[in-house]
Amino acid sequence: MATDMSEAIRQLIQDRGMSEELIFRTIESTLLAAYKRKYGNAENAVVRFSDDMEVSIYAKKQIVDGVYDPVSEIDLEEARELNPDAEIGDELLIEVDPKEFDRSSVQSAKQTAHQSIREIQKDTLYSEYKDKLNEIVIGYYQRERNGTIYVDLGKIEGILPKKFQSPRETYHVNDRIKALITEVASTPTGLQVVLSRTHTDFVRAIFELEVPEIYDKTVEIHKIVREAGYRTKLAVYSNRDDVDPVGACVGLKGVRILAIIKELEGEKIDILKYDPDPRKFIKNALSPAEVRDVIILDEAKHQALAVVNDSQLSLAIGKQGLNVRLANRLVDWNIDVKTDAQFEEMDIAAESRRAVSKLFGDEDNYDEEFSRISELPGVDTQVAQALLDNNIDFIEDFLALSEEDLGGITAVSPSQLETLRKLIEEYVEIVEEGDEEYEADTGEAGSEAAEEEQEAVAEEEAEEYECPECGAKITIDMTSCPNCGIGLSFEYQDE
Repeated sequence: MATDMSEAIRQLIQDRGMSEELIFRTIESTLLAAYKRKYGNAENAVVRFSDDMEVSIYAKKQIVDGVYDPVSEIDLEEARELNPDAEIGDELLIEVDPKEFDRSSVQSAKQTAHQSIREIQKDTLYSEYKDKLNEIVIGYYQRERNGTIYVDLGKIEGILPKKFQSPRETYHVNDRIKALITEVASTPTGLQVVLSRTHTDFVRAIFELEVPEIYDKTVEIHKIVREAGYRTKLAVYSNRDDVDPVGACVGLKGVRILAIIKELEGEKIDILKYDPDPRKFIKNALSPAEVRDVIILDEAKHQALAVVNDSQLSLAIGKQGLNVRLANRLVDWNIDVKTDAQFEEMDIAAESRRAVSKLFGDEDNYDEEFSRISELPGVDTQVAQALLDNNIDFIEDFLALSEEDLGGITAVSPSQLETLRKLIEEYVEIVEEGDEEYEADTGEAGSEAAEEEQEAVAEEEAEEYECPECGAKITIDMTSCPNCGIGLSFEYQDE
């Protein structure tokens, strides 16, 4: 029995990866359970293991003169047959033959052993695979059910759900599968290991395997974005000036990147250099397209505009917008791609125009003024065109119109007119004309008063009188008569 037991222990250690200590503890608890089932008490039972993994169970009995409890006591004469030096009060270990256990005791022990071994194996595997979380493992296709692939990992079976499978990959029985462990959970039915081939960390782990510079942190990955099965964008940077991060990932003659593409079943991979300057980073992120300029529209909201040549527009946007969508996620900016012609037609806000002017070196000559309605940021183009059709192009022409005149423009609703007024108030500095009108009115009134005074003086100067002495004609401005020389004095009487 001991030989069979030691062989079983060795097989458990080899096949199930269980530690000796856990197995010994399980066997001990099993034998104690069988002993208790047989004798009703296991307090005096002792289990011992030899160096060659043989197991023995003993009953510890006290030597007495007159036995009352045969389970825990032994008579002196019987004890001296086993050990001649035995004395009353001593304790003696008597080996118990497991064959003495009845069928029910053995069955109970077997159930206890099986349950303990399952729990130990479950805990051991959980600890083992929990340490492998976010690591790559290799398994083999076993079967498929409702889209979920069951993968043989050796000691346990992992699952590869449909949502974690690349759309361009197909598998057959016994196909080799390399996947990333994303979740390890202990469930009532056993250990569950969830695998993935679509996770960005799967690409990261493959690069660590294929590129030694990434593994030793000489080259580090800033961020990875991916549409599994179609395209992956990878931003890298180097901690050493003499190491090209992109070149290290590509490898000599592209040998490294080709191995990674093969593992991903032909998925396109863009490796680009990370740059802390958002303009340069955005330009790199839109690769393989060549970007002419990048303009920051709103730094707080992370909005940018990329200007490309006509031939590069489709390449920058990508099929179904995939390239620019991945670039947005990579740089964490909202990127709008335009051609040169589209950029010229765009209506950019004042701050953005100032940035564009600075970009092209016209900052000194830049002076933002809005004179036309169509130049207002955010103006409704249909409203601007409707006003232009009615010969209303400039903002001052619009402000000069009365409500009745505006009501005659049927193509523009009152709410649209109100929105336009708010835009004008926001972007156009309106000079109050009240003071100027007052000054103009004051000037006109003063001018009229001066003219009246001059007319009155002229009338007074034109009025003629007669000399009281000689009757000659005299005027109010004379002090003596030109004919007789008499002194003249004019007096006014109130009417």
